[in-house]
Amino acid sequence: MSTDLTERALSVYAPSAEFAAQANAQASLYQEAEEDRDAFWAKQARRLHWHTPFSEVLDWSEAPVAKWFADGKLNVAYNCVDRHVESGHGDQVAIQWEGEPGDSRALTYSDLLAEVSKAANYLTELGMQPGDRVAIYMPMIPEAIVAMLACARLGLTHSVVFAGFSSSALRSRIDDAAAKLVITTDGQFRRGKPAPLKAAVDDAIGGDTPAPSVEHVLVVRRTGQDTPWQDGRDVWWHETVEQASDQHEAQAFDAEHPLFLLYTSGTTGKPKGIVHTSGGYLTQASYTHDVVFDHKPGKDVYWCTADIGWVTGHSYIVYGPLSNRATQVVYEGTPNSPNEHRHFEVIEKYGVTIYYTAPTLIRTFMKWGREIPDAHNLSTLRLLGTVGEPINPEAWRWYHEVFGHGRCPIVDTWWQTETGAIMISPLPGVTECKPGSAMAPLPGISVQIVDDEARTVERGATEANGYLAVDKPWPSMLRGIWGDMQRFKDTYWSRFAEQGYYFAGDGAKFDEDGAIWVLGRVDDVMNISGHRISTAEVESALVGHEAVAEAAVIGASDETTGQAIVAFVILRQGVENTGDELVADMRAAVAKDIGAIAKPRDIYVVPELPKTRSGKIMRRLLRDVAEGRELGDTSTLVDPAVVESLRQK
Repeated sequence: MSTDLTERALSVYAPSAEFAAQANAQASLYQEAEEDRDAFWAKQARRLHWHTPFSEVLDWSEAPVAKWFADGKLNVAYNCVDRHVESGHGDQVAIQWEGEPGDSRALTYSDLLAEVSKAANYLTELGMQPGDRVAIYMPMIPEAIVAMLACARLGLTHSVVFAGFSSSALRSRIDDAAAKLVITTDGQFRRGKPAPLKAAVDDAIGGDTPAPSVEHVLVVRRTGQDTPWQDGRDVWWHETVEQASDQHEAQAFDAEHPLFLLYTSGTTGKPKGIVHTSGGYLTQASYTHDVVFDHKPGKDVYWCTADIGWVTGHSYIVYGPLSNRATQVVYEGTPNSPNEHRHFEVIEKYGVTIYYTAPTLIRTFMKWGREIPDAHNLSTLRLLGTVGEPINPEAWRWYHEVFGHGRCPIVDTWWQTETGAIMISPLPGVTECKPGSAMAPLPGISVQIVDDEARTVERGATEANGYLAVDKPWPSMLRGIWGDMQRFKDTYWSRFAEQGYYFAGDGAKFDEDGAIWVLGRVDDVMNISGHRISTAEVESALVGHEAVAEAAVIGASDETTGQAIVAFVILRQGVENTGDELVADMRAAVAKDIGAIAKPRDIYVVPELPKTRSGKIMRRLLRDVAEGRELGDTSTLVDPAVVESLRQK
């Protein structure tokens, strides 16, 4: 095991006595779930409102397709909006929306109910029926959340497509889902400027081969720019939805009714439409939001910085928080528009108490320098979270100190689009955390770390790296890949078919205390002279160096060792690049933290890394650069020019 996981990360961070005393989750939850899993999940499901109560918790007879609470009926939107109004909380703010140009809106739960009802009434007028699919291609504005909830209210299956994706990516998702309706905006604000969005929809569904399934395009006016228009197909939101009745009665749907599709990348290049249903998904999204974020309805101000185009936005902006009567911040723009102070200004303005973001953004804040957060009052924060990738211990500690002033628990969460909700995470009032470790499965979740033969990897073993597998069904699990059940079985269930395990695609290890360390995708585990080394471990060691703000590591082909480690690093602000001397110092730091076998063959100091619009580093392109290959598709990058500059370097 690397010294990074032993010496540097052994210090544990326990919750304060004050936090533990008021925490939603207590240690007894683990025993309760262990003694009777079905009874535990039934109890969590009954936190929701069921129009028809369920009598059966889990049907696993057709594995790997599960049915949870299958004979129950509920309405997801009713659970997120109506019941809070009916219980007397209609005046509580649901969404504090902050637009990138500085405009803002506050929607109470009564406001949200009226808006969702109007949208539901107009979608009904368009002839939409339960089970129809709706593509939503929108920036982070309140109408995007309203559109999702209106679909949920009517039993329409929504497919949210990130508004930064290209028209061709949008088209492939529309065609695969056979979406009848597209909901979009005229444009969006990005870094202070309006950019067209409706035009991309027209490119996607028009031209020489119009999308055969699309009947209407519903357009929200956001930027006011000139907008291409097709009469008979295109309709304005303000001329239709806003004129509709604000009274609508929610109807119940089966617990297994498909709530949404969400497309994720696949090894074949064709996106996979992950299917999530209603009752089980909402049960786990709501439960995890309650216990992981320790949310107190009517008291906390919660901010998840994700986009609704990703699963984090579905589960921890829309369905989880709203089912728990959260007051939450929704921000439209980028973290540095108009300047690097924006996130901290938003935290101050709204008194944010719970803040959930990605390690990529934390490392960006580190690169900008702590004088920026230090210029703001962050004293309202009481809990911090991370999501999206393993967080290196150095960034964890910086987050803990600079954002949390040493007093806020950090919940480092592991989960996936496919799992639907958080699976592994500290419980903030219970767990003594190790920086960089997601720690343990949540109560009700069961995972294994196994080797190639599905044997459980022992705690603290020298060769302790293994595969992260889920060995028991969970409520928010995916129910299939849209239109391709065989691909679902092949992708997720074939690796450990005999054992019936879901293979997450991630590597992981137990330390000597049994804490789980997620090592990233198994294709990000390098084989160096027969030794398996995680890119995450090397990146963590590099970011632990005082000069490094961010690092990306890949395994490049090497005639001698099979693969060689190549690193790309961004220096912290104000650090001078001393060339070979600095590179040698970084290599020595990696050797000290992990071992000489892990020293990068090459380290390139670069100004930027190639990132997608969701903030993920495109390591595939870094491999292309390192191995001198022709570059693959760069259309999903924030700035495609970054890759060419790396090639020249």
